[in-house]
Amino acid sequence: MVEKVKLGIIGYGAEGGMYANFFKTKDERVKSDLVELVAICDNDPAKKDKVAEDFPGMPFFDNYLDLLESGLVNAIVTTVPHYEHVGMGIDALERGIHLLGEKPAGVYTKEVLRLIETAEQNPETTFAIFFNQRTNPLYRRVKELMEAGAIGELQRATWFITTWWRPQGYYNQSNWRATWGGEGGGVLVNQAPHQLDLLQWICGKPEKVFAKMTYGAGRDIVVENEVNALLDFGNGATGSFITCTNDLTGTDRLEIFGTKGKIIVEDSKKMTLTQLKKPEAELSENMAMEDVMKLFMGQLDADEMYTVTTEEFTQAFGDQHIEVINNFASHIVKGTDLLAPGAEGINGVRLANAMHLSDWLGQEVAYNHDSDQYLELLNERIKEEGKFDTKA
Repeated sequence: MVEKVKLGIIGYGAEGGMYANFFKTKDERVKSDLVELVAICDNDPAKKDKVAEDFPGMPFFDNYLDLLESGLVNAIVTTVPHYEHVGMGIDALERGIHLLGEKPAGVYTKEVLRLIETAEQNPETTFAIFFNQRTNPLYRRVKELMEAGAIGELQRATWFITTWWRPQGYYNQSNWRATWGGEGGGVLVNQAPHQLDLLQWICGKPEKVFAKMTYGAGRDIVVENEVNALLDFGNGATGSFITCTNDLTGTDRLEIFGTKGKIIVEDSKKMTLTQLKKPEAELSENMAMEDVMKLFMGQLDADEMYTVTTEEFTQAFGDQHIEVINNFASHIVKGTDLLAPGAEGINGVRLANAMHLSDWLGQEVAYNHDSDQYLELLNERIKEEGKFDTKA
């Protein structure tokens, strides 16, 4: 335990800048008695002047190892390219510095396991992952309902999340974007990791995955930007996950169907809960055909069969991210349970890897697939690009 978290932010781009701004504006939602920003690091020389302007007197580092060795920080947030998450995380944990890692935890499971093993070998340190959507009261409510058995046993879970429209100019900003060697993939590793995490957090991990993808749909890129995946949760429960970055109007709809009802989430703001008064199997077995006909003709009172409740949720900008930071600090200082332990970051990475591998092989694969085979095929794609070194 420490008296206060002395936080360093590595990466002063859009995400790191947002986190830093919470401290710059002295946002009252930040628990300043538990955490303070004490240093910023970025390898872009131009960021030094920007930090000096935004935070006069704030220590600035252009090398993250110098930050870790400075003695100024006891915790860091890593807002850097995906392939750097693991290395920086390991270097911090081995020095006894607490880690709040950005998503995804890494690009492939073998490297994420290295990070988890390092955290386990340094139990005095905290390893958390920045899954801010786990703080969303809507998804917390859905998880609560599922754990309480409000809709019975899972039968089907479908998430249609296509609200990630990105024009060609977005991909042209940097040569590492939308590449296998620079980013590790497309929509599955960049835009959708939160949904991949929430899906398994709420519904459980699937056993098998079958996916079909389009690479560069309407865009001049080599990675996946349209994904259609089927999930097998075992015991007859199935699911699907559909996402893309080329749908200008986009849809966000999660539907979870169970033996006693269903949950529908629309636009990550509205939840509709339908609960059968009797399990569907019992209704199927015992309902008289006369009542069935009345139901089809709209003559049967639906209130006798099920209830429907709707809840709407709103949050102020920054609430989710600040809650993650506060929880991270509270865990370090007071021992509060983590909202998103770092070890759980591998689950969404494994699911994304399984989807890639399924499409590459043209067959259904296990969720707990062969990680060596995945890395071998990923390296083949990196070699074809010819821009980056292959991975370990």
